[in-house]
Amino acid sequence: MRAAREGLQSLHAALVAQGGPVAEALLEPPASGLQEPGPAQVASAGPRAASAPGEYELLIEMILEGSRLHYGEPALVAPEDPDLRLLLGDQLYALGLQRLAELGDLQAVAELADLISLVAQAHAEGDAGRVEAIWAAGMRAIGWGADGAHEAAKAGFRASTEAAYGVRRATPHRDER
Repeated sequence: MRAAREGLQSLHAALVAQGGPVAEALLEPPASGLQEPGPAQVASAGPRAASAPGEYELLIEMILEGSRLHYGEPALVAPEDPDLRLLLGDQLYALGLQRLAELGDLQAVAELADLISLVAQAHAEGDAGRVEAIWAAGMRAIGWGADGAHEAAKAGFRASTEAAYGVRRATPHRDER
């Protein structure tokens, strides 16, 4: 299995080729470190990705970098403008999902759409541990397939968010009393 550093180098080359604002905001990929496999390498090593492991790795790196632009520290794309940062994050989400759709893997498209949504909910709730769990489970589902337990876990995450939102809506704000 490749190291995360190699995945970032592939992403860097693809974004240089993409051109435009995303290429203009690129940092150099790390020359060393990141020897362990990252989420993209985990997913691309599974049997569901066996037909195009390099493509799966690249498109997941795009989506992961998009998520970093929205919520954390990006590894490669670092625009100074915070609005551009969000727009480039959206662009990377779209590029990754487009590449996946071109592979015809609609199950993985749905899985990554769920992942993006669930990660947004977890960040909104300040639950970093859940973010990591969502990424790990999503990568296993993309690489090896999802089962009923995986789908139940996603439903549970959504339900807990909806329940928390319902409690907040049912409890009047101090100023409303």
